[in-house]
Amino acid sequence: MKKIVALLLAAVMVFALAACGSSAPASTPAPAATEAPAAEPAPAAELKTVVPGKLTVATSPDFAPYEFYAIDADGNPTLAGFDMALAAYIADYMGLELDIIPMDFDGVLNELAAGGVDIGLAGLSPDPKRADAMDFSEVYYQGGQSFVTVKDKAELFKTLDDTNKAEYSVGAQNGSIQMDLANQYSPDADIVALVKVTDIIAELLGGKLDGAYIETAVAENYAKSYPDLAVVLTVPYDSEGSAVGVVKGNAELLSAVNEAVAAALADGSMDKFVADANELSTGEIFEGLLEN
Repeated sequence: MKKIVALLLAAVMVFALAACGSSAPASTPAPAATEAPAAEPAPAAELKTVVPGKLTVATSPDFAPYEFYAIDADGNPTLAGFDMALAAYIADYMGLELDIIPMDFDGVLNELAAGGVDIGLAGLSPDPKRADAMDFSEVYYQGGQSFVTVKDKAELFKTLDDTNKAEYSVGAQNGSIQMDLANQYSPDADIVALVKVTDIIAELLGGKLDGAYIETAVAENYAKSYPDLAVVLTVPYDSEGSAVGVVKGNAELLSAVNEAVAAALADGSMDKFVADANELSTGEIFEGLLEN
């Protein structure tokens, strides 16, 4: 079954998108924890967290295969994606209870900057411009950036220079690296900031956008389900890859996160998380925020 874009689901889903700003909505049950790594975890008692004994994680579940809701046969949504599997692994490694809080992408950045959560997992690129707001773990996934359009318009975009025309509307997620790339490579275009990637896809398919900047794995994931989409250009970016955002100044927590990430990469868990998420995201999913 094709993926379900949030704009097209409103009339048929038994739940609705909830409006969300930078404040965090109610917590969502965490995915099942992975097996504990072989390496010794950092003792939880030595780690300072927002809620003692818990690892509070902010995410934006509109970014498959990183984070999304998988819909079971009964129509029930469950948080899924390789970021969510990594979150469970990190919490288990540290001996902490996992508490995942879904919110808009802007909210993830704001909550980290305000110290309202311990870490953020939302396909975050370790952009130096974010260094004042959060610390970053080592990269756990090497990704890339792409320019996406529909197949009927693919011939218009042979190079990135072709995207930089006033007559084109170009989309990107608000507050994201992709928005920076849109401003860098398409400054003369009509740049449209949208809250969710699902909104960008819907606007592309509906003809309201001519193209968009989207993370490569996410773009390719959508293209598998929507044949009208075309990933046409690779976009150069100096800091490709995703890292865990960690609340600023908590050196012990940052060290423990890095240890957990290294363990997940070394024992093969991260490869499995990515493979499982890619497979699961080809089924029935929902991207966005659920009504509480």
